[in-house]
Amino acid sequence: MSRRPRLRRPGPRSLRSRLVLIACLLATSAVLVCQLAGLTVLRGWLTDQVDERLAHFRPPDRVTRDMAEDRLRPPPSDHALPSDFRVFFYDADGALLPASLGSGNGAGPRLPAREAGLDLTDGRPATVPAEGDDADSGWRVLAHAGPDGTRTVVALPLDTVDGATAKLLWLSVGLGVAVAVGVITLGNGAVRLGLRPLTRVEHTAQRITDGALELSVPVPDPDTEVGRLGLALNTMLDRLRTALRRTENSEARLRHFMADAGHELRTPLTAVQGFADLLLHEPDMPAARRQEACALIARNAERMGRLVDDLFLLARLGDAAPAHREPVDLLSLSADAIAAAAVRHPDRAITLEPLETPTDPAGASDLAVVETPGDPHQLAQVLGNLLTNACTHTPPDSRVRVRVGAARARAGADTPGSGPSLPPGAPVCVVEVADDGPGIRPDEAPYVFDRFYRATPVADEEEPGTGLGLAIAAAIATAHGGRLELDNRPGEGCAFRLLLPDATSAPDGDQRA
Repeated sequence: MSRRPRLRRPGPRSLRSRLVLIACLLATSAVLVCQLAGLTVLRGWLTDQVDERLAHFRPPDRVTRDMAEDRLRPPPSDHALPSDFRVFFYDADGALLPASLGSGNGAGPRLPAREAGLDLTDGRPATVPAEGDDADSGWRVLAHAGPDGTRTVVALPLDTVDGATAKLLWLSVGLGVAVAVGVITLGNGAVRLGLRPLTRVEHTAQRITDGALELSVPVPDPDTEVGRLGLALNTMLDRLRTALRRTENSEARLRHFMADAGHELRTPLTAVQGFADLLLHEPDMPAARRQEACALIARNAERMGRLVDDLFLLARLGDAAPAHREPVDLLSLSADAIAAAAVRHPDRAITLEPLETPTDPAGASDLAVVETPGDPHQLAQVLGNLLTNACTHTPPDSRVRVRVGAARARAGADTPGSGPSLPPGAPVCVVEVADDGPGIRPDEAPYVFDRFYRATPVADEEEPGTGLGLAIAAAIATAHGGRLELDNRPGEGCAFRLLLPDATSAPDGDQRA
């Protein structure tokens, strides 16, 4: 069963056509209403003039009596006075007399043959139709009571009133048509000129839709509706461009991340596959060599496991903030991290010191408890990664210092770092891991917090890591509302500074993080 097509109501499709049509209708309606009001006033005024003439004209009672007694004969029509008045008489019996006074051979007013049918009040004018069906105009009549029960009816034609009204009516129609044509002609140009800024906005939006995303909508005057629309569109376009750039950067980082992750996993996987093939194809391999191959397989499998765990931790940190928060003593946490690092690096000199301040560069005399809200396990992993990084990438004789204290955030810090900038002067808890090694090259310092980035190793450095330790530490600091910064001094060492918000109190004095 086929559907019948829906009929669409015809109408103007563009805003310009609608505005012109509305302006034309309003202007024409205004002209017609004004002309109709003038026509009504003019007709009323002319009718009042006719009524005033009727009121000032009344035949003498003697004439009425003579006409009723048939003693007065009306003069011949060719000797009658040139006047528009017509006078009719009803005798005492109520019959309309055939004779009347007045000039003109045309049709007179349509009056009843008997006075009983005369619906007129003495002294009040009324309008009656003319005799004959083809009469164009009516008559204005006024009745008077005469002597001996007679009545007189005085009439004036309304042809002058109707003629003036008809001429004004045709003038109104012509003026309305002229106004409509003028509004359509001139209004189209005026509307086109007024909508030119909106047309430019339309063309610019079309070009942006076609792919020119760098364009902006022109704003001729911000105080107009089109100007405010342009400002709103430009704000929307800026946000869309920002979102597109962010999406492109995110996709680029994701592709780079996947490539780096695949590269990092390929090396241990290749080693595991190679040693496994060696064990399978050489069953008579000596026991010492077999044990060495198994050890290498286990070592590479452990490396892959650490890499996968680190990737999983980075993905989880990027999803949400830590769900578990409690007051964490950074001093005790730093002492535990130093003890764990000393087990892995027994020959390394690692000390725990108070945080240096501008007023006391040598450090305070006593260590104080510094608490911050957070997840103790994640913060312990940050300190462990920082200590592992310092012990791995510095010579064995380099000293590592861990400084703990409270300070205030600096204003306008320009050191490399990862995480949101803290408000200047805000109280923060600080853990600083500094070493006396060669430091980091200035061209490599801005990238140390990137994933899979490894700086140039020192000569006696062990097997390089995965390049995720500092990235994980920075991600945990950001998830806790803090920041991880690098204070690099090439040739003299470097210091990684962990800044965390202090939710309890701020120290007095002029300390700065």
